[in-house]
Amino acid sequence: MKVVICTIELFLPDVGSLKAKRQIIKSITQRIRSRINASVAETGFQDCWQRAVIGVAMVSSSGTLLDRQVNFIRDIVDDCAEAETVEFLVEYV
Repeated sequence: MKVVICTIELFLPDVGSLKAKRQIIKSITQRIRSRINASVAETGFQDCWQRAVIGVAMVSSSGTLLDRQVNFIRDIVDDCAEAETVEFLVEYV
């Protein structure tokens, strides 16, 4: 059994309120959930307007499958025009 944990730190330069931030984060997390069988949650900077941390966890018997899904997650996050990726950490357990 293989486990991967992704920690994604985002910068949201055009956001002026927590409501706008949460709409963007919700959109990203829902896209990840709907396309990949993964657990996703906002895990940091919950009270800051322009910063966010998203955590993603996945379990599989195949390491290559997890690698493909991590790359797909990176593509989903990079496709979001409202957010800039500051850091994308991947940890295999």
